[in-house]
Amino acid sequence: MQEIAGKRRRFGYRRIGVLLERKGMIMNHKKLYRIYREEGLSVKRRRGRKRARGSKTPLPVAAHRGARWSLDFVSDSFGASRKFRILAVINDCTRECLCLVADTSLSGARVARELSALIRVYGKPGCIVSDNGTEFTSRAILKWADENEVPWHYIDPGKPQQNAFIESFNGSLRDELLNEELFDTLDDARRKRALWRYDYNTVRPHSSLGNKAPLQARRAFEQFEGSSPGALASDGKPEYPSPTCRLSL
Repeated sequence: MQEIAGKRRRFGYRRIGVLLERKGMIMNHKKLYRIYREEGLSVKRRRGRKRARGSKTPLPVAAHRGARWSLDFVSDSFGASRKFRILAVINDCTRECLCLVADTSLSGARVARELSALIRVYGKPGCIVSDNGTEFTSRAILKWADENEVPWHYIDPGKPQQNAFIESFNGSLRDELLNEELFDTLDDARRKRALWRYDYNTVRPHSSLGNKAPLQARRAFEQFEGSSPGALASDGKPEYPSPTCRLSL
């Protein structure tokens, strides 16, 4: 019994009993279990998968265009049921889709490279939010977040509502593109994905943005952040008739 348990550490007493019977050692199952316990051969229950904890600082509010990004994966298929995945990255403030990367395999290292490319275009985000998927908790991602000094927040397992912005986007992506189109090849999927992303960012109205497109919202934020009313000299007259409307300098 000890010899079998040493070679097959995940076997319980029933499977060990079967192997003993094959060797001609037959005994009552109660006796088998008693000896199994006395020898300390019980299979230890595996603990849950270790998950990256990420940043413990409070999750910042998406109040400006660089405050927070959200990431997630969406799956679909093309051809003879061959599957591919899409990495979606959105800006939680402007609802802009920063990228839709489609490929048959997307590792943590690939995600890190795509994020580095996005930072060169859009600048560094205040933080990134994702689930506890293996790609997002990989060493490549943890190393990337540390080197770029970007706080990474992981939502609690089984609570996608904590990442509501990307979940809402995923629903729109699946409803308006993935469920409406058939993809012949990966290149075909990438082409249709790029066209949909352009329409989503420049044309599609968003009720949460006052029916503006994400690109319009980003330009409005850029204009607001670029203005500096405090730099103008005051002539001594109140700029607004109501004192409650004055700027807070």
